[in-house]
Amino acid sequence: MPIAHADLVERPASSENPTELPFPPVTKSHILNCSYHSWYSKYRSLTPKARLIPLSQPFLSYLRADGIRLPPEDHAANDSWEEDSSEGEEDTEEINDPSHEWQNVHQKIKDTIAELNGSVMPKLNWSAPKDATWIAATNSMECNTPNDVYLLLKSSDFVTHDLEQVFHDCEDEFESDSESADDSQSESSSGEDSEDKELAKIPYHLVLRKTIPNLNPALEFRCFVRSRHLLCICQRDLNHYSFLLPLVPQLKRLLQDFFDKNLQKNFPDENFAFDVYIPEPYKRVWLIDINPWAPRTDPLLFSWLEILNMRGAEQGHAVSEVQEGVVRLYLNGDGAAANGHDASVHWDVLAEEQEEEIFTPEFRLVNRDDPEAYSFNTPQYSAHKLPRDVVDAASDGEAGLREFMGTWREVVARQEREDRQGDVEETN
Repeated sequence: MPIAHADLVERPASSENPTELPFPPVTKSHILNCSYHSWYSKYRSLTPKARLIPLSQPFLSYLRADGIRLPPEDHAANDSWEEDSSEGEEDTEEINDPSHEWQNVHQKIKDTIAELNGSVMPKLNWSAPKDATWIAATNSMECNTPNDVYLLLKSSDFVTHDLEQVFHDCEDEFESDSESADDSQSESSSGEDSEDKELAKIPYHLVLRKTIPNLNPALEFRCFVRSRHLLCICQRDLNHYSFLLPLVPQLKRLLQDFFDKNLQKNFPDENFAFDVYIPEPYKRVWLIDINPWAPRTDPLLFSWLEILNMRGAEQGHAVSEVQEGVVRLYLNGDGAAANGHDASVHWDVLAEEQEEEIFTPEFRLVNRDDPEAYSFNTPQYSAHKLPRDVVDAASDGEAGLREFMGTWREVVARQEREDRQGDVEETN
């Protein structure tokens, strides 16, 4: 679930027009319903092969902590080196294994990667670390070792959002069970405590999905559902693919049928978005993710204002009273014509005209001339990337990143010593 910038809406002069996006209230229950662990067991047969690993508090603390410290690839070699080391407490801390307090999680990740043929794609409850692929040696989310997984998770703003701000835009966010504080300072403290308590209640899971071989990003789509009706569909990858246009009728029927059979009545909420992958020969739909009906979900080729104001199947269709000389009849509850005529006389005509007006969701693609297809100067997720020196270090693999981190720690330690020395000199 990548985080999108909210649509900017000018504040109109008239009070009749909206001054903000007309979203229904976003609740914590809706956010939790969209968590992978909440719906996976129900739709397991519809998803690519995956394993869910419950995460312990020590591991979550590791993900939330600043900096990137990776466990040694060879624990035995590290233990031997640590025993022989005589450089003092500071050196011992640097070579300490960060996975010491969550060895159970570490081993499960290692075993799961082996079980899924040695290659997985990670995500947390809601978000995948797509914004951090720049740091991976493969420049993708494909991971072959536990350290590949940790490196992506620790470098991702999307994952940080899952860990720290998942209820940020909820109407009922951080409600405190305690009585109101007497002043604003105590209210703020109570709010922070409530936030920590709410986050602590979330059953965080690491999702490791088996890597799909030869995955074609052109065949990933996002579908928007409002009032339990499929409203609109669009590409997830913002590039033009000419082969998609002739496939639209087939893909639309396939997605509509998939939604009607599996999600329309079974998902707890009536408004949501879901991501799918339809590999060749375009006969099966794989459910990839379910996203909240909230500004945080990227509308991609639409805008949220456009989606929220879009006329959908649940609103029916306007029927004019006279069209091409045929009088349209409005029937009352007992089947009699409202204008006193026999309802059966024109029923066939009316039914035929209504059939022609059946709603179908809009299917939007990136056209050849659309600016999205040529955004060479603004790479996707560029706002979440790090400085060039970090990127260069990561390009040399884990060894390069470790060397960069060591150098950086030396710089920070030297600066701290100089600051302490300066404070002492000022005191004297």
